[in-house]
Amino acid sequence: MRSSLAPGIWFLRAFSRDSKYRAYILLITFLIYTCYHMSRKPISVVKSRLHHNCSEVIQPLNSTHSLNDTTWCNWAPFDKSNYKELLGAVDNAFLVAYAIGMFISGIFGERLPLRYYLTAGMLLSGLFTSLFGLGYFWNIHVLWYFVLVQIFNGLVQTTGWPAVVSCVGNWFGKGKRGLIMGIWNSHTSVGNILGSLLAGVWVDQQWGLSFVVPGVITAIMGIITFFFLIEYPEDVDCAPPQHHGNPEESQDRPEDPANGPHCNKESSLESAVTCSKDASAQPTAISFFGALRIPGVVEFSLCLLFAKLVSYTFLYWLPLYIANVVHFTAKEAGDLSTLFDVGGIIGGILAGLVSDYINGRATTCCVMLILAAPMMFLYNHVGQSGIGISIVMLLICGALVNGPYALITTAVSADLGTHKSLKGNAKALSTVTAIIDGTGSIGAALGPLLAGLISPTGWNNVFYMLIAADVLACLLLCRLVYKEILAWKSSLGKDRGSNMALTHA
Repeated sequence: MRSSLAPGIWFLRAFSRDSKYRAYILLITFLIYTCYHMSRKPISVVKSRLHHNCSEVIQPLNSTHSLNDTTWCNWAPFDKSNYKELLGAVDNAFLVAYAIGMFISGIFGERLPLRYYLTAGMLLSGLFTSLFGLGYFWNIHVLWYFVLVQIFNGLVQTTGWPAVVSCVGNWFGKGKRGLIMGIWNSHTSVGNILGSLLAGVWVDQQWGLSFVVPGVITAIMGIITFFFLIEYPEDVDCAPPQHHGNPEESQDRPEDPANGPHCNKESSLESAVTCSKDASAQPTAISFFGALRIPGVVEFSLCLLFAKLVSYTFLYWLPLYIANVVHFTAKEAGDLSTLFDVGGIIGGILAGLVSDYINGRATTCCVMLILAAPMMFLYNHVGQSGIGISIVMLLICGALVNGPYALITTAVSADLGTHKSLKGNAKALSTVTAIIDGTGSIGAALGPLLAGLISPTGWNNVFYMLIAADVLACLLLCRLVYKEILAWKSSLGKDRGSNMALTHA
């Protein structure tokens, strides 16, 4: 069912060219998902404030704590020696709920109006993010409160990714996949950076505001989404996306009356659903197991599981690692950790450009994963020897770790979501995207949990775990890399044959 026209859009009618509307859709979906990630980040910055060495903190005059007490300023229940396990449990509550909810979210995203779905998701995300911070002002010291808030927040956060992917897909046909999607997908890193910087402002004073402020901003963006998001080009009398295929082939191939015109297998998230929405008949949603049968879905989903395990361990534990190893303050550690996300922006764009140039998504991911393993080893052993080295290595590690993650969740998801078996079904992309990102989110849950369990034995062991996950992610792509190499050889053979024919002629 076509959505109702969003209130407040009338002023854009004066600028009715399709390109301006599409640029507007890219911008608003970018801001939407930036807010989603911004609201996830504060916990990683505040961790080092919930438990730290209080010997350097001046006790208030009315304090009843011993002068030798080094935990008096910590926040119960994270003031005990098992604080890393407890913080890992808080992380895991969010990430397990997110992983489970993601598989369900794609199904709802296919059947509900995206504008309402995103608005509700952002309002609830803002609420639960703020509730975590309100625990400071309400003086709450029980673990179950923080775990419960994180569970609900994880569930409502799953409304974001499948919905923005589907919305972008409704508007865009084929184009420059890697560059545009690499830039668009930087919303993840931009959100992490903003979340870190905002949390850092209040982390050393009233850390509850580190959650409340991002939560309020996310809720406000939800209201903006309700009034200004346009789900379909037809809602504002824009032309559906044009698909640049072989016109003769398109004429010879009959159209599916239920799913719209046939689409090429080549795809992108910019084309995220490459076929236009049929005004007269609605496409049917693909089944869960039908999506799993699409070639490449299982391999890339499992690869993303391990790639996200590495990425989210850095996301949730890097500030605490920096604070513990370099002995920075919570704010300094949070600010320095943003360089990892800056590297992620660069890596996502490079991965998209390179994969477009060589026509090899799996190969690009595999090479970056291979390079990431030794870089993580070096960062752990020499990365903290100086601020200059630390900055450079954080940028490089961020690029190599987040590059494959960004490529799989955007261009690769769209390649698979617009497979020829889907016949351009716009509603199928939400399920395919949810399966890939949902599987990856299992790794996102495992990574911080394992880091919380392993870190008491030493940070070296955490990095060995990350390197092992990185290698496994690479190995899972071997079959697809082999297929891409065969395709390159076949293409070179055809080119040589054509050149020889021209020479003889």
